[in-house]
Amino acid sequence: MATSDLQGLTCWLIDTRSLWPGQHIKDAASDVLQLLSNNERVAVLRKMFIADARMSLASAMLKRLYVSRALSIPWKDVNIARKGDPKHGKPCAVLPDGSFAEIDFNISHQAGLVSLVGWNPSSGQSQSALVGADIVCVNERDDYRTIDQEGFDAWIDIYEDIFSEAERWDMKYNVDYVTLLDGRFIQGGNLGRADRCVQRNKDLAVTLPTGETYSFNSDLLIDAKLRRFYSFFCYKEAYIKLAGEALLAPWLKELEFQNVRSPKPGTVARCSTHGTWGEKVSDVEVVLHGSKVDDVKMTLQAFEENFMLATAVQGLQDLEAPPFTKLDLENDVLAFAR
Repeated sequence: MATSDLQGLTCWLIDTRSLWPGQHIKDAASDVLQLLSNNERVAVLRKMFIADARMSLASAMLKRLYVSRALSIPWKDVNIARKGDPKHGKPCAVLPDGSFAEIDFNISHQAGLVSLVGWNPSSGQSQSALVGADIVCVNERDDYRTIDQEGFDAWIDIYEDIFSEAERWDMKYNVDYVTLLDGRFIQGGNLGRADRCVQRNKDLAVTLPTGETYSFNSDLLIDAKLRRFYSFFCYKEAYIKLAGEALLAPWLKELEFQNVRSPKPGTVARCSTHGTWGEKVSDVEVVLHGSKVDDVKMTLQAFEENFMLATAVQGLQDLEAPPFTKLDLENDVLAFAR
């Protein structure tokens, strides 16, 4: 087997929001669909909505691209299956003899974005690793309806089967920062007891150590808390996907994240400008069954105003995932596949 040009950790991102315009994926991407296996094609065509079909197609293309390059095998010879559960298990590459390839990869998609994180040991290296990935979009769901009716604290408690009591308290009453309408930030430590507010549409006033006083609507505070909730959610999803577990894992509430910070956002694409990356944080602490987890490194990267992308790497001491590379469909994917 030839030496792969894709070794170590890989992080890819593809944006499907402007790809394959139209109402039906079979018409919009008929040529691209022919590059997939029959099973992959059926999975894409099964999607009812074009936005979901775009992400499904991009996911299949990214997985096939990664396996082909990592194993240095032709595109047409790529065989992808799932470990464990045939429907929900973690995707894996199958070799001609039926065994699983010694690579690991994970994919996530949300609101038009698709990410892939992969690990391929260098030539002669036997070190194995597991990787996990997740994407969240803060303002995609209609969260405000419940928050307005019952308060942010009650909304958080909807997720009591996923998050521990300590995590839920952290999300309800701790704040990283509040972004004011003029773009300035108030750090959470300067909010005083305003951080206890769990209702929208309240008038809040904060006096900083400098003596400056700021008045703002509590909607901004709830937005900050909501962003922090999705940071927790993104971390938890990425971690459990290391081994292909689902959100129904029995140990889910015993998996806790501490020192969580929501990364500051980038900027959304406008006119001729592309969306930009925001802050990347990598100092979260993972606790499982009451003990600190030392062999997993996690990162959380902001993209545009509302997206956050998490990575989890297990088995590589202190080695965190590299920055994401944004792929171009035509030049980076289709040119290779064809």
